[in-house]
Amino acid sequence: MLITLLHDMFALGVPVAEKVLRPIVVYLFLIVILRLAGKRELAQLNPFDLVVLLTISNTVQNAIIGEDNSVTGGLIGAATLILVNHIVVRYLYSHERLEQLIVGDEDVLMDRGQILIDRLKRELITVGEFEAAAHKQGFASLDEVDRAILEPGGSICFFAKKPTPETQRHSEVISRLDAILAQLARS
Repeated sequence: MLITLLHDMFALGVPVAEKVLRPIVVYLFLIVILRLAGKRELAQLNPFDLVVLLTISNTVQNAIIGEDNSVTGGLIGAATLILVNHIVVRYLYSHERLEQLIVGDEDVLMDRGQILIDRLKRELITVGEFEAAAHKQGFASLDEVDRAILEPGGSICFFAKKPTPETQRHSEVISRLDAILAQLARS
């Protein structure tokens, strides 16, 4: 009885080569699909995006495991996914052009304090989501932001406005006048 149970748990229902090939095919397919779907799918998830990603994992489960529900088959599939990912990441690390092709380029979403609405639309990011991302990085409002970039990995980097040289000189003159007025008041 125990031997039969263990056999059913660990005996493969399909050949090992198939168990290895299935996760590789699914992995490559998902890389291409996620690349085509855009950067938003990677990091800027809303509840709908999360549901899609969770259901994708369930949908491709059978494509990865096939007719085999054994523990051994699951372990082979998981190990194959991890190994393929490790190899791809290592390979891309030393091949920047290929990585750029697969991962994509950054996208400027805001420049010189101006929101580039067409870029937000292309990435399917609403102004509200954009503002919320700025708040998470410590900006009270988008008025404080000079530039925002959507990174290839899906995160948005915000850069604060820096005072112009004229604004900085004006502030220095005002502070010096305040100091002079304070000295005169003490005299």
